[in-house]
Amino acid sequence: MAVDERAGSGSGVEPALVVFDVNETLSDMSPLRRRFERVGLSSHEVEPWFAGVLRDGFALTTVGVNPAFADLASESLRIRLGAQRDGSEQDLQPAVDDVMSTFGSLPVHADVVPGIQELRSAGLRMVTLSNGSTAVAEGLLDRAGVGDAVERLMSVEDAGAWKPHPSSYAYALRECGVPAEQAMLVSVHPWDIDGAARAGLRTGWLNRSGARYPSCFTAPDVEATDLPALARLLG
Repeated sequence: MAVDERAGSGSGVEPALVVFDVNETLSDMSPLRRRFERVGLSSHEVEPWFAGVLRDGFALTTVGVNPAFADLASESLRIRLGAQRDGSEQDLQPAVDDVMSTFGSLPVHADVVPGIQELRSAGLRMVTLSNGSTAVAEGLLDRAGVGDAVERLMSVEDAGAWKPHPSSYAYALRECGVPAEQAMLVSVHPWDIDGAARAGLRTGWLNRSGARYPSCFTAPDVEATDLPALARLLG
C-alpha cells in the first residue's frame, strides 16, 4: 500500500542541511538475501540480523561503549552461522567475510540518485551520518555516481555514541556548523526520526513500504514514499 506525500508543520522552509542516514535509507540491502542463502542461512534472517546489530549497538551506547558496526555485525553472523553448522571460529570466518563483503558493496535504492540530484539542483547541502563506517557510505555513493554531491560523510565512530543518542546528532551539527533547526535528518527508521527530532532537527521519513508510522515515536515533519517526492516537499 502506498502512502501520500505528507508535510507537517515543519514544511515549506528549505533546510540548510540534509543529513542522510545510510544503512537501508540509501543502501538497498536485498542482495544480502542471496548471500545469506549462499552461506547456509535463510534469506529471512537478514532483517532480524540487522535489527539485532542495531539493538546491540543501542544497548552498548547506553552503558558508555561505542562499538564499531562491523564488529557487532560480524559477531552476530558468527553466532547465527555457528547455530546452523558445526565448526570452529576459523571455519566460520570465510562465510562471515563473504556476507560482510556484500554488505560493503551494496547498491543504492532506485530513488536515491534522482532524489539526490533534485536536492543538489535545489542548492541544498547534503551529508551522511551513519551508525556504520564512513568507508561504507563512501563506496555506496561513489558506485552510484553521486559521491561528489555529498559534502561530508560522518560516522558515530567519531561522535562517541550511536544514533539515536543526542550527542550523535550534535556532533553532525557541530561539524557542519549548522543549528539544529536548520538541519533535516532523512531516514527510513522511525527510531532515527524520533532521536533527531528530540535533538531539535527537522525530520523527513522515507516510507518506501507504505507502513504506518509508530505512534510511540515523534512524528516526522515530512513523509514521502521516495526521495524525489521528499525533495519536492522541501521546495
